[in-house]
Amino acid sequence: MEKNVAIIGGGPAGLIAARYLIGQGFEPKLFEAHDRIGGQWEYTNPSSGVWPLMRTNTARMVTRFSDLDYPEGTRTFPRNQQVAAYLRDFAAKFGISDRVELGTRVTGLKRDGDGYVLTLEHDGESRSERFDRVVVASGAYNKPAIPPISGLDGFAGELGAIHAFDYKDPELYRGKRVLVAGGNISSLEIAQDLAMLGAQSVATTMRRQRYVMPKLIAGTPVESFGFTRAGALWQETASSDEWAKSTKDFVLQYGGNPAWFGAPEPDDDVRIAGTTGSQNFLNLVAEDRITCYPWPQRIEGRKVIFADGREAEFDGIIFGTGYHLNLPFLSDELAGTLELSAKSITLADHTFHPELPGLAFMGLWGQIGPYLPPLELQARYLAYSWGGAIPARSEADLHEALEACRQSAGNDIYQHIQTIRFARLAGCDPEGRVNDELAGILAENAVTAVSFRLVGPDRLPDAEAQVRADAKRFGRKPLDTN
Repeated sequence: MEKNVAIIGGGPAGLIAARYLIGQGFEPKLFEAHDRIGGQWEYTNPSSGVWPLMRTNTARMVTRFSDLDYPEGTRTFPRNQQVAAYLRDFAAKFGISDRVELGTRVTGLKRDGDGYVLTLEHDGESRSERFDRVVVASGAYNKPAIPPISGLDGFAGELGAIHAFDYKDPELYRGKRVLVAGGNISSLEIAQDLAMLGAQSVATTMRRQRYVMPKLIAGTPVESFGFTRAGALWQETASSDEWAKSTKDFVLQYGGNPAWFGAPEPDDDVRIAGTTGSQNFLNLVAEDRITCYPWPQRIEGRKVIFADGREAEFDGIIFGTGYHLNLPFLSDELAGTLELSAKSITLADHTFHPELPGLAFMGLWGQIGPYLPPLELQARYLAYSWGGAIPARSEADLHEALEACRQSAGNDIYQHIQTIRFARLAGCDPEGRVNDELAGILAENAVTAVSFRLVGPDRLPDAEAQVRADAKRFGRKPLDTN
């Protein structure tokens, strides 16, 4: 077995891949372009879109790996600096820190016989290294996408128009008129922060109004209501209409219709409207501290003219409008085989390509929900496949999975469902392998990384105790007084 593995990226995906590859006897070497590990969560990293005041938008029990919890006293939604410190602690725990070459950018990756050659830049010098295997874990959120709007190039607001990726200092917007474009979680959280941190006025503009879920429901993380194991298993077999009705009923019960707060009316079909999340956005709309507009029709100087004919002047515009997939170091041959575009990459199980043995990718699918649990289970599937802990997928299975990826290109995947899928592939899904009482706890609670350490390779002795503790602390509470 070739043990020589390069990992491109020192963020969460690269670190968790290294942890499990080490466990399977490999000798991974990580290359990180920044001078600190942490990826997106290290806000000093030029490739990070995190802003200094950012908190996680997922609760801590689903924003961790199974081997390490946050320090006692960490709040339900950690600050970004706490997540970065957590990742450094995780790397130290498994001896990964010593395997990282910092300040080293990968500028090229190409095939070389039965291996791969990386072109590396460090301290202004370029060199090449050959590896038997390569894991691409460089992330998917570092090339901002700003849609074309007539007149945008001539926007005359003093703070200019930027992408949320470049939003770093809310103090710049104190006393200013700000327009936040986009309806994803980051957009709404930036808008709510600015509305509460002294901006003169805050407005949002969206192509369509989404349904908005709070981060907490009666003090309990929304993941314990909407990202449960039972919900994932039901969603796998439900029809599209059944899923849409269930999702809309859930959102209306716990988040309400945005129109009830004064935001635009979303489409009646939740599949068209989409969903997003924010704890305070709709309340701030109801308090007239955030104004909602449709998408801009054109921009004239400081003035933005919207599709409904309304217009307003702004000092700054922040676009939270997503990212393009950015893997500029791939050779033309590799990019062609992978059918790489700005929006998608064709992979079997989002991990392998049958024509590229020894090459794997981490985290490159459209994501809804907590990110670290599916990353860990993907890393286990990857490492166990290469290490022989589980049977290798057949060529036929890989090609079938490849075609499934093509057919679903552009579709987002709920993370609790993706986590279970990876767990099945990795041979560590607890379905039918734990007693009924524990199975009930798993079903009723959020899908966490530690819930897949109960059985299979790398079984964790205290996994059950951790599952029960998480259920007690973060699970749904009885709300009646009888």
